Amino acid sequence: MPLRAFCTCLGLTFTMLVVGCGNDDPTGPSNAPASHTVNQDGVRHAPGLNDPEQFCVSCHGADLRGAAEAPSCYDCHGARWN
Repeated sequence: MPLRAFCTCLGLTFTMLVVGCGNDDPTGPSNAPASHTVNQDGVRHAPGLNDPEQFCVSCHGADLRGAAEAPSCYDCHGARWN
């Protein structure tokens, strides 16, 4: 198989894998609580997400790094978020 054909097949396979792994639910993780009704970039957040120090710390912890069942906000947002 010529190199160009191989690269084309590889690229198409990769594209299909990436597209196929998408989530059909545009509101994000299925384990988000029902109170998380705001769709932000395809992920469900609670109202008040723009002021996390006031509205998110009760579940996600004072440093927003997760508490109990609530994940760390940094898992998705990373260091650039704060």
